[in-house]
Amino acid sequence: MDAMKILVARRAPAQVLDKLAARFELDVHDGEVPLAPAELQARLRGKVGVYITGTERITADLLDACPTLKAVCTMTVGYNHVDLDACTARGVLVTNTPDVLTESTADFGFALLMATARRMSEGERLLRAGGWKSWAWDFLAGAEVHGSTLGILGMGRIGQAIARRGRFGFGMNVVYHNRSRLPAQAEAELGARYLSKEALLREADHLVLVLPYSAASHHCMAAPELALMKPTATLINVARGGIVDEDALAAALREGRLAAAGLDVFEGEPQVNPALLTLPNVVLTPHIASATLPTRLAMAQLAADNLIAALTGGSPPTPLNPQVLSA
Repeated sequence: MDAMKILVARRAPAQVLDKLAARFELDVHDGEVPLAPAELQARLRGKVGVYITGTERITADLLDACPTLKAVCTMTVGYNHVDLDACTARGVLVTNTPDVLTESTADFGFALLMATARRMSEGERLLRAGGWKSWAWDFLAGAEVHGSTLGILGMGRIGQAIARRGRFGFGMNVVYHNRSRLPAQAEAELGARYLSKEALLREADHLVLVLPYSAASHHCMAAPELALMKPTATLINVARGGIVDEDALAAALREGRLAAAGLDVFEGEPQVNPALLTLPNVVLTPHIASATLPTRLAMAQLAADNLIAALTGGSPPTPLNPQVLSA
């Protein structure tokens, strides 16, 4: 019997490819540049499964052109690049990689908060350019972190991990807003207080965005929301770029209506809004919040395990549409 054919749409760790090659016939795209949509569609024809990252878009049109496809396994937690409803309607299983990146992403989110509040990248740029000539009492003075108010918009696994770092590492007053309020015991364990979104924006000294991207959350941080924040506040985004209206954010930062921002994600990534690139009070990183070698390897391994289970009659560890399995 011929081996089932799958597409690995981006470069993957050797041990992951070996694991997949033991069970499937692989078509591997190991380039750093993602496949163009037409090429992705062409290479998916005749395949039963695909291993993707956040750069490959799985649309209804692509699914219709590739009717043999049975499993889409993404090496990401977010899955807004996959039309989940279209996959479910066509009996295509979709999986993601939650949990394994929670702590490393929370570490990075807090590091980005620190760098933003304390003006670290601004100071490094000045030093490298030879601009450090003397000392003054207010030289590169930033915002206090310890004892300040940490606001978290989106209190899932990563939001809770950031809350623990702020509360127990820095003695911060933690406030949050989420679609669903946490149980009282969870709030007590985190030392977190639930607020309306508007109250959260008004109270936070440092606001961290960790909510999932969806049509409902698109530009949920736009000019009206930014206007509610303190002019001394900082905004940190380690969620998805489309959550923030970047033009409105750039205007608030430029006009002094917000002190600073730290962004790891962007609406048009890998392109970055030019208005952000000119501002000194923005820390910019290239979507690397989960980028530790152990975490990225764990994400890749989980995506491979999902794909193997989905195509060999097993139980995928992290399905997004498990109803497809029962059907």
